[in-house]
Amino acid sequence: MKFIAIIPARYASTRFPGKPLAMLGGKPVIERVYEQVAGVLDDAVVATDDERIYDAVRAFGGRVEMTSPDHRSGTDRCREAYDRLGAEYDVVVNVQGDEPFIQASQLETVKRCFDDPATDIATLVKPFTEADGLAALENPNSPKVVLDAQSRAIYFSRSVIPYLRGVPREEWLARHTFYKHIGLYAFRADVLRAVTALPQSTLEKAESLEQLRWLENGYKIGVGISEVETIGIDTPEDLEKAEAFLIK
Repeated sequence: MKFIAIIPARYASTRFPGKPLAMLGGKPVIERVYEQVAGVLDDAVVATDDERIYDAVRAFGGRVEMTSPDHRSGTDRCREAYDRLGAEYDVVVNVQGDEPFIQASQLETVKRCFDDPATDIATLVKPFTEADGLAALENPNSPKVVLDAQSRAIYFSRSVIPYLRGVPREEWLARHTFYKHIGLYAFRADVLRAVTALPQSTLEKAESLEQLRWLENGYKIGVGISEVETIGIDTPEDLEKAEAFLIK
């Protein structure tokens, strides 16, 4: 199977404008993301709506496609970039442009999900640990995932799922394995085209999680389990943490 990474990168981030071009260890964040995936998958391309990002990617020798500024999500931007490439791949991997520490092992885990021919879409989770604490588990900005016996996603939620009836909340992490969603998606190419044509669903609107649209429409989401902790960059403060992590 042939895999391509598409890295959506917007300039106009609400919490951190210009984030893809912020410097991390002497290189733009987007260059570090590109380097992490380019050697693992068959191809990689950045999908952007901004000429400054386009020029920066060209400057470090990366592939890049200009896309519309009007997309609702990175998934929609990936679909346009994929169509513009004019080449066929079996699987399109959507790697967020603010994940400079995405690991080869995580990409390989996602790839293995497609060994199952029933997998339409694949993603990653990481088990919460007791050391993470209850506040991390209850953080609505960190979606949780429930899996079935075949390691497919049953549901994603900003709430803590499942609810442990009769167990004090402070004991939940010791009594059950909860899974934190890692926002990396891979799609069979025909599925990417199909899901981006679907209207927003009821559950998607309720939780503001686009993956619920795919589940509501019957798509099978395979889930790989990763023990790797990465640092995403959403704010300037996150960039400072990433600098410290890079040095360490």
